[in-house]
Amino acid sequence: MRRVTVRKSSVHGRGVFALKAIPASQRVFEYRGEVTSWRRASARYRRSGVPGHTSIFGLADGRVIDGSVGGNSARWLNHSCQPNCEAIEDEGGRVFIETLRNVRPGDELCIAYGLTVDDAITPELIADYACRCGAKRCTGSMLAPASG
Repeated sequence: MRRVTVRKSSVHGRGVFALKAIPASQRVFEYRGEVTSWRRASARYRRSGVPGHTSIFGLADGRVIDGSVGGNSARWLNHSCQPNCEAIEDEGGRVFIETLRNVRPGDELCIAYGLTVDDAITPELIADYACRCGAKRCTGSMLAPASG
């Protein structure tokens, strides 16, 4: 029996929702898509004309998984400042989504994006990556905190 489904989300567009209870520390699925260069995936993303939404998942070696090409439902995971799932990259560059805590039927599965950008942080960029997760301690942004 399937454990998750994709449907409309109050956070953003579509989201991934639990169909049944999923215990903490369970692998839910793999983040799948085309493994490619950041340059190629970001060019594809810019051509899409959809600001603030991406199916690009960065890997430790600098490549990315582009879920918009050959991806699965994991590409619909939304961001939350208090996520119930996390992404785990194995040594082979595969990414798996695992629960951080017990998930109830009907809960939306979310991860913390922690996005980094090379562009200057402008009001437009901040608006493109505004967070609408609704968590009690929402930071207001899907971007990683500035290091310094």
